[in-house]
Amino acid sequence: MIDLLVLDVDGCMTDGKIVYTNSGDELKAFNVKDGFAIVAWKRLGKKLAIITGRTSKVVEIRAKELGVDYLYQKVKRKDEKIKELSQESSIPLSSIAAIGDDLNDYRLLKKVGLSFVPADAVEEVKGIADVVLSKKGGEGAVREMIEYLLKREGLYERYLAFWTES
Repeated sequence: MIDLLVLDVDGCMTDGKIVYTNSGDELKAFNVKDGFAIVAWKRLGKKLAIITGRTSKVVEIRAKELGVDYLYQKVKRKDEKIKELSQESSIPLSSIAAIGDDLNDYRLLKKVGLSFVPADAVEEVKGIADVVLSKKGGEGAVREMIEYLLKREGLYERYLAFWTES
């Protein structure tokens, strides 16, 4: 059973583009459908972490909005951070799933119990992932991953019931 989901930001929660305004503000576009599934994951009593190599106020705002349990920014070694988080949260690595799209996610994806990559991930991480999703980063890959997990763990009907039952 997966109890903790770890998300990379750029290239997974977003399409990987970083846009700056003339005043130097950073813009990122997050997929609302991904957010919808993230909130449902939390409602089902599951934990969520964001581990990203960059630092962004926008990510902090989005993490708070989604109820993310653990937010780590400017992480150089994601594999070391997930090991630390596993120990601190008492969630074994085998009960953690993660999504990443590039070489800085490689070691993290090798360490967790179940690894996912978006359709547009680099070939090297596609080659080691347990699941290559059909959606691209920022275009529903996170939701596809969450729905895959919910179906696999027999929670999909409970997920649907949030909106289909009176």
